[in-house]
Amino acid sequence: MITVEDIAFVRYQVTDIEPMEQFLADFGLHRVARTGDALYMRAAGAIHHSHISELGEANRAVGFGFFARTQADLERLAAHTGTRVEDNPEPGGGQRVRLTDPAGFVVDVLHGQATHEPLPTRKPTGVNPASGRQRFGKTIRIGRAPSSVMRLGHVAVLVPNFQDTLAFYRDLLGFRVSDTYWAGVEHNTIAAFLHCGLGDQWTDHHTIALVATQESHARFDHAAFEVLDLDDVHQGGEHLKARGYTHSWGVGRHVQGSQIFDYWRDPFGNKIEHWTDGDLVNDSTPVGHAEISNDELSQWAPPLAPEFFG
Repeated sequence: MITVEDIAFVRYQVTDIEPMEQFLADFGLHRVARTGDALYMRAAGAIHHSHISELGEANRAVGFGFFARTQADLERLAAHTGTRVEDNPEPGGGQRVRLTDPAGFVVDVLHGQATHEPLPTRKPTGVNPASGRQRFGKTIRIGRAPSSVMRLGHVAVLVPNFQDTLAFYRDLLGFRVSDTYWAGVEHNTIAAFLHCGLGDQWTDHHTIALVATQESHARFDHAAFEVLDLDDVHQGGEHLKARGYTHSWGVGRHVQGSQIFDYWRDPFGNKIEHWTDGDLVNDSTPVGHAEISNDELSQWAPPLAPEFFG
C-alpha cells in the first residue's frame, strides 16, 4: 500500500477540442499546453494541469491521475503491480506508474511533476453572520465573470464492480473511507466516499467517490473543482448561464462532504461541478453509513431533475 496525497487531473476523450477549451475557459480553467491531439488546462493553484482532453473518435471518460507522496511510493507501487516507473511523457513531466483499475479507468500515479506560480485571484469575501462579524466598513461588489477555480477536488465514478474497485483504491492506493451509502438492507453498501490516507493530516472529505451501477460499463458521474467562495460559485454560474451552457443542478449544499455545489454540463455532456466550503477529515474521523435517497444528496437545493442522473 502507498500514500496518495491528492488528485492530479481528470482525463477525457472528445471528438472536438475547440468547444471543450472554450467551455473550460468559461468554467474558470486556463490553457497550459495544447498538442496536436490533446489539451491541458490548469486551475489557479500550483498544480501543473487539472483537466486533459484527448482527441478521439468518441466522447468518453478515460481516467484520472493522483500524486504519490514520495518517489519510494512509486517504486513500491510498480514492484507490487508488476509495472514500472517511467518518465511521464506529458506536459509537466515527473515520473509515473500507469495502471488500469478494475472498472477500466486509466490511473496515473505521479511524482515530481513541475508546478506553477499560483495565478492571482481576489481574496475570499469576508462574511457578516448574525454573530462573529468579519467585515467592517467594507462593501462587496463582484461582477459576472468565470469562477476562480483553485484546484480539482474530486472525481465521482459509477462502476459495475463496486467491491473490486473499492479494494483497489483502499488496499493498493491507501485511500480511506469517509462515508458510505447503503440500499435495501444496511449491509448492502453501494457507494463510498474515499479520502487520501494521510493519518492525522486534514484532507478533503473525498478525493474519489465510487457508486455501484447496474450498467455494464463504468463512467464518470462528475469531476468537481473547488472555487474561492460562495460568491464565486454564483458569479461563475451566472457567467456560464449567460454563455448559454447547460445547467444540471444547484446551487445547493451536499450532505456527505457538506460542499456548496453547482453542476454544469460541458459541450459533450460531461457533468462538472463548482464547489466551496467542503468538510475536512482525517483517518480518525468516524465513518458514516446512511441509506441512499435523493434527500441524502443535499441539505438544501432546487428539485433534482431526472437529467442529473444521466
